[in-house]
Amino acid sequence: MIFKEKAPLYSVEIEHKSGEDVLYINYLGASFVPSISDDSQVMSYVIDKLAENPGVSRVVMVQQRNYNYPSEQVLVLSEIARLYTYLTKQEALLSPEKLSLFAGISEVYGELSFFLTELKQDPIKCYKDLKDRIKDLRDKLDRGMVGDRTSVINYVRFLERFFGLIENTKLLKSLGTSVFEYSADNREVYKDVFRPDVLPNFTFTRLVAQLPEGAEFIDQYELKGDMETVTVTILKKSDEAKYIYHIMPPEYVLSEEHNMLVNLARTVLTEHRPKGEEFTDPERTRQVFFNVGRDLLSELSTSKNIKLSNRELNKLAKILVRHTIGFGLVEVLLLDSKLQDIVINAPIAKNPIFVRHEKYDECVTNIIPSFEDADSWAAKLRLQSGRPLDEANPVLDTDLAFGNIRARIAAIKEPLSPSGLAYAIRRHRDQPWTLPLFIHRKMLNSFAAGLLSFLIDGSRTLLVAGTRSSGKTSLLGALMLEIMPKYRVICVEDTLELPVDALKNIGYDILRMKVRSALVSSTTEIEASEGIRTSLRLGDSALIVGEVRSAEAKALYEAMRVGALANVVAGTIHGDSAYGVFDRVVNDLGVQPTSFKATDLILVANPVKTPDGLHSIRRVMALTEVRKHWQEDPLEEGGFVDLLKYNVEKDELEPTQELMNGDSEIIKSIAGNVKGWAGNWDAVYDNILLRGKIKQEIVEASVKLGKPELMEAPFNSLSNLAFHRISEIVIQEKGLPWGEFVFPVWKNWLYETAANF
Repeated sequence: MIFKEKAPLYSVEIEHKSGEDVLYINYLGASFVPSISDDSQVMSYVIDKLAENPGVSRVVMVQQRNYNYPSEQVLVLSEIARLYTYLTKQEALLSPEKLSLFAGISEVYGELSFFLTELKQDPIKCYKDLKDRIKDLRDKLDRGMVGDRTSVINYVRFLERFFGLIENTKLLKSLGTSVFEYSADNREVYKDVFRPDVLPNFTFTRLVAQLPEGAEFIDQYELKGDMETVTVTILKKSDEAKYIYHIMPPEYVLSEEHNMLVNLARTVLTEHRPKGEEFTDPERTRQVFFNVGRDLLSELSTSKNIKLSNRELNKLAKILVRHTIGFGLVEVLLLDSKLQDIVINAPIAKNPIFVRHEKYDECVTNIIPSFEDADSWAAKLRLQSGRPLDEANPVLDTDLAFGNIRARIAAIKEPLSPSGLAYAIRRHRDQPWTLPLFIHRKMLNSFAAGLLSFLIDGSRTLLVAGTRSSGKTSLLGALMLEIMPKYRVICVEDTLELPVDALKNIGYDILRMKVRSALVSSTTEIEASEGIRTSLRLGDSALIVGEVRSAEAKALYEAMRVGALANVVAGTIHGDSAYGVFDRVVNDLGVQPTSFKATDLILVANPVKTPDGLHSIRRVMALTEVRKHWQEDPLEEGGFVDLLKYNVEKDELEPTQELMNGDSEIIKSIAGNVKGWAGNWDAVYDNILLRGKIKQEIVEASVKLGKPELMEAPFNSLSNLAFHRISEIVIQEKGLPWGEFVFPVWKNWLYETAANF
């Protein structure tokens, strides 16, 4: 809260924030809701303060709810304030010298005083009254009904100039013909110009509550959170490229009493300064704060004689946690599983939050964050991650988790961001992605899914490459599900993005290691390269590296070459092609070209633009085999052989002739270690087709039965186990796991299990 508890009513504070002067007016304890549009005295008071403080660009009226008037509305009032200052000071309208020009008119002082007061309280009425007075005086002049004709002419000329100045203000121009419909008894016309953002007193993040005028309604849906429901409305304006993502969080529609309780409770809780160790287990800390906040709200409601139901108490406690140790409205946005990215640009408080929606792409929200909240988030991220965020280390890359929601968050500040703090948040899916889900989304097809499943079972080394937002990490998480749960998996990450906890919950033997970010020069965390080397001393395990960014690339290739091939070794890396990955690994990260040969496969995923240029879709573009016979440049020496390639015309991932003809050294190597497959391409290809057919059947059964959960990780894991078990039985009977025998048995298992899943 900007004002102390016993601050005088109508007192004023001005805060300067990143080039913006914000005027706060205290209306706590007032018997009315302050409104520029409804109340002439409030309008007059604000104009007076703007005249005294011409640099102000935003006005906030502080009550149990805060009423924020943004800069474009304040500029309209500031122009009236400047006009008032000009008339009273430069023109010295009420000075004896000025009044002497109208000496023949006895009532001029009182009339001019009235017009000046009216200018501040009701500029439209002032405009209309001036117009009527000028007309009246001109009529009298025409009829010769004036005494001192010279004084009257001077007075009329001055009033006409006064009238012209008002007529040319932004206020009058913006209202247009609405001015003629105005009546002194009804100030509704002002609501077309002055509409404040209403926000609770416990946060300064603004919310534009009104739906934008002229916007077309596109869609609406609800977010179901714990003890709360949030409505999302998607709108579109014809002259704007982005959709509008309009949200109405529960804290912005609280009653005055509930708002007061949360504000009082927040004041008490903010006196507690959490220690760094409290943030090592943020979920437990949240639960503790929720319980404490709930008890505190209960006590406050009793003392204030406000009745709260159990549901209301839980709802207010949830809001309280969000705005004390949480991340405010960012957490409300993260409730939406349809959002992929959240972007908060600098300077904060001058820009709305932008989001990327899975259906509507780039959207602008109705949320404008505050400097106070942004600084608070930065402090929490420093405590939670143990990583610095200061001038020497202006980048902080970490993860954010609460409940079932996980996200990666990057914060930057000065000097890297000259305008101050900025944030980029990538929301992870609530459940891990799976190959059936990717088939359903057409990121890849069933054949590609079958081939990838085969290669993961074959314990190959694989890099998933792509540009930002291409789905690299999601694809790697889906491939992790193809590792048999009986094998141990070690994940090495600098930012926790892979679905380790979800895999643990379905029975995977998995260990997560968190290492230092390549963007941080010094912390208590160990370097990524040392983390990878340590993983080799932790027993026989599949090794998954969240992202290959820097010097850890050498350690990763060391791991590939010294024996980690007993199981899968995989990671993600930025690159738009197989050669792009080679160029980055060898030329940027310093790995020897001969060491790069330890890479068996490169899977490339990239966004593809639609013809209209307004949308992008994620697609796997290629699966490339890295052969071993080249010496210096795999591209020139035929070291890259595509097994799958994206056909843009068909929007389909297709097998290449090399794969169809069995000309894959990697697949031959895998087959050479399996009894009955060595030299038997038909049996190997049959197994790839079988795996793909199974993934496709899961998708079709999910749609046919109306059970989307069949495409999720738990069922996918069960399906893989059933496939291997059935394959083992068929091998005993037929010698090889031929698809014609495995698939019917597995399909029966699918529909029997799905009925009770």
